[in-house]
Amino acid sequence: MLRDTILAASRNEKLREFVSTGPLTKGVVERFVAGEEPLDVIAAANRLTNNGLNLTVDHLGEDVLDRDAATGTKNAYLTLLKLISEHQMASHVEVSVKLSALGQALPGDGEKIALENAFEVVRAATQIGTTVTLDMEDHTTTDFTLGILRELRKETPSVGAVLQSYLIRTEGDCRDLTYEGSRVRLCKGAYKEPASVAFQSKSEVDRSYVRCMRVLMMGDGYPMLATHDPRLIEIGTSLALRSQRASGTFEYQMLLGIRPDEQIRLAQRGEKVRIYVPYGQDWYGYLMRRMAERPANLSFFLRSLISRG
Repeated sequence: MLRDTILAASRNEKLREFVSTGPLTKGVVERFVAGEEPLDVIAAANRLTNNGLNLTVDHLGEDVLDRDAATGTKNAYLTLLKLISEHQMASHVEVSVKLSALGQALPGDGEKIALENAFEVVRAATQIGTTVTLDMEDHTTTDFTLGILRELRKETPSVGAVLQSYLIRTEGDCRDLTYEGSRVRLCKGAYKEPASVAFQSKSEVDRSYVRCMRVLMMGDGYPMLATHDPRLIEIGTSLALRSQRASGTFEYQMLLGIRPDEQIRLAQRGEKVRIYVPYGQDWYGYLMRRMAERPANLSFFLRSLISRG
């Protein structure tokens, strides 16, 4: 019920205006979103890399409905990558891309347009010495996203995949993607999915996460463990030891603004840690989905709001 309420709020324009302009909420939002412009990302990158952290940057926006908007998203990534290169940050900063933001849902040639735009972003990233990860969206797009991944990897094997442990199919997808050089981010998932395709309880999703993590950590690929859960992080560390993984052969990923002290603690003990940094004007939907994804995120947001008051 709470999840559905928050997702409904993500479509409420009046609430969006309140959150973005309120004297208390504005500062809290800035904790979770780098800003609206590419230079805001560079400022955030300077702060994070000074603490030994890496970044993956997402230009916010999805479900693009016209070709000009898809082109605009592609150009935003090209501009960002140029800035990353100019500021000599390519070794620490990569980008995350949603195919829906590149035109996937456009009528007619949407899939072709998304693939062409993705190729341009990947080639620009490769040229400056960094990587791209394809974000995963709702279950209806999973096969399409993995198909695009295969096409992109024919030219650039380093393109990263994202798999979501709440989907029943994901353990099998993990096995398919554990080959050498395959970068895979494992997260829990943030979309409302039916019981026919997704686990519905937190305990089921967590158990699936552990099973998937075990497959990835014992495999030949490069696991990227996206979680803030201390128990899952501890299990990840144990699996790394059991599989004799050296430092730098996997990484932890966390969201900007969530458990920042833990991010730094992990980095200081020698783990590779990458922070998911969103930016852009379409930040409100992103923030609401993070709240819906995990009730603890909502509690964290509210505590931050109260403490700033």
